Amino acid sequence: MAASAKPARVALSVLALCFVLAVLGRGLIESFTVFLKPISQDFGWDRAEVVSVYSLALLAGGMSSPLIGRLFDHAGPRTTYTLGLGLLGAAFLIAAYAQKLWQFQLALGLAAGIGAALIGNVPSSILLGRWFGPKLPTAMAVVYAAAGGGVLVLLPASQILIDHFGWRDTYQLFGAAALVLLGPLLLLPWRVFSAGSPQLVTYATTELTDEGWTLVRAMRHHAFWALFWTFFFTALGMYAIAPQIVAYLIDAGFAPLQAATAWGFSGVVLLFGMLGVSSLDGVIGRRPSVLFSYAVSIAGILQLWLLQRYPNIFLLTGFVVCFGSMIGSRGPLLSATAMKIFRGKRVGTIYGTILIGSGLGSACGSWSGGLIHDLSHSYDPVIAFSLVAVVLGMIPFLVVPALRR
Repeated sequence: MAASAKPARVALSVLALCFVLAVLGRGLIESFTVFLKPISQDFGWDRAEVVSVYSLALLAGGMSSPLIGRLFDHAGPRTTYTLGLGLLGAAFLIAAYAQKLWQFQLALGLAAGIGAALIGNVPSSILLGRWFGPKLPTAMAVVYAAAGGGVLVLLPASQILIDHFGWRDTYQLFGAAALVLLGPLLLLPWRVFSAGSPQLVTYATTELTDEGWTLVRAMRHHAFWALFWTFFFTALGMYAIAPQIVAYLIDAGFAPLQAATAWGFSGVVLLFGMLGVSSLDGVIGRRPSVLFSYAVSIAGILQLWLLQRYPNIFLLTGFVVCFGSMIGSRGPLLSATAMKIFRGKRVGTIYGTILIGSGLGSACGSWSGGLIHDLSHSYDPVIAFSLVAVVLGMIPFLVVPALRR
């Protein structure tokens, strides 16, 4: 009993670690939605210019995913997570003193984007796979929900800190906090964490043999590009509007703190959305679960469109519940699908390369959304663009054989 209890406790410790790091990484990146208006006002930059910082962070995170997977495969989680947390802390401290747009782009875009990716879903999915095996979708749902936890905590906190201290001092606090956490991180039992569950190691050795997947071979398989397509277009649609939601709600007539808190509350419903969709996977199957999540996302986008015409608490609640709960709900199932199809020694590199689609989609979506708003001076074309992209992201689960099974 004791022998089996210890691996279970270690597995939960690993899950908690991945969750906390994901809260910090995603929360710091997503907090930019609150900083968007004050930075724009201080420097007189238009929406597309400011959103380019956020877009670059998402792009840097996505494009660095294969290298992060390779780094994890060769150097392990201790090096990967330490480098990421250190890079995040330095990025926010530098941003506190930035004066030019390119300085924000390098610090909050390039450095923070890579830093968040280093402590994000690629290393976490590989590490958790060593401990949870067939239960990886549920474990990843918890970690993906950390993005919601980060939004819930850091968005309202960011608005309060900005109101009291200004955005520069707030960035200083964020950077210092990340660097302080490096000490406890380095003291963790990384050898135990890296080893994985003894039962899963035995199972993998006897049942799940390495099928010899390489990146080149994986890229010749239709499932690789189907997953890439899904990640790209889904992220394109969701992030076309996500960075502007707080600004959108303020423009619709909601108070700044109310807007930040409402969108921050999406962190609560995201947790239920993640776990709910992952639970549905075991009941009705992966394809119906994913398609259900898309339907709910589309309902949320339509409610957002109605909000600018009929701003009220009921539509706001409906939007937050539908859109917020599903913004990353497909991630755990897609991650588990990729891990199952391309299992082997190079799964980190292959999965990281697939996630380039998410990074490209997020970056293009957020930048395109800002540009469309600047050109049209309206949110309607942005919302229409988002809706079309989300529908395109759903198509592989309707037509691709490997994803229909």
